[in-house]
Amino acid sequence: MKKVLIPTDFSQNSWNAISYGLSFLKEKECTFYLLHVETHNPYVFEDNVYNAAPTLAKSSSKVKENMKVLLDKIKKQYPNLKHQFETVFESLFFVDSIRKQISEKEIDLIVMGTKGASGIKEMTIGTNTGDVITKVKCPVLVVPENARYTPVKRIALPTDYNIYYKSKIVETVKEFISFNKATLKILHVAKKEKELTECQQKNKSYLHESLDDTAHGFYFLSNENIEQAVQSFVDSYDIDLITMVAKNLNFFQRILFRPLVEKISYHTEIPFLILHE
Repeated sequence: MKKVLIPTDFSQNSWNAISYGLSFLKEKECTFYLLHVETHNPYVFEDNVYNAAPTLAKSSSKVKENMKVLLDKIKKQYPNLKHQFETVFESLFFVDSIRKQISEKEIDLIVMGTKGASGIKEMTIGTNTGDVITKVKCPVLVVPENARYTPVKRIALPTDYNIYYKSKIVETVKEFISFNKATLKILHVAKKEKELTECQQKNKSYLHESLDDTAHGFYFLSNENIEQAVQSFVDSYDIDLITMVAKNLNFFQRILFRPLVEKISYHTEIPFLILHE
């Protein structure tokens, strides 16, 4: 039984992530934990304590009503005997709430959208999703606002071969390949073509050996713009999902982060899976 955490703020983007996650895992037995985090500032009501209780009670009542509507919508549009649902409400800081649920419920996967109800200009990932990707050690499936589920048959793994992929990472990748009956396309992008260092070659060889029972291939692209190269590869090979390892931060940031800006830039409609050691 896979345990999946889906944070929700009841926005359209949040619903899209839920919709994708349910379709993506439709053949898997799962318990989905729908988490709503209501962050309250402890200082807001300091001088007005008598008005705080009814305000919080009203907010809590509305949240529970929204969650009931959400559950009804899920059961109506995505009936699946393999899927169970539980609702969770937290009032901690967002990342702390995520960590708490991962620890208490032994979460296997987090599914999140790229922005919340307030919206964020341009194609950038909101602070909450960015924080979870970089600060929480749990696989995260990030679903862009305009992503629509299609069967995942081609998975891309961009890499610079500068990190050693531990068995836990490889096994997780193989699991996603297996239950989707997909192929893995390992993409090396560099500004110019040059021979791999001894370390890079060892890491590439290890990947090849570890994936010997899995359909996979190696690809190289030379481009000054790393993000543009990945996008071109996604388009050319009809990639359905991009997976990356969070430890590979330098390469990771060049693809997903805008220079000098702490928001993540992501210009495709393809979901990506971030893995942690």
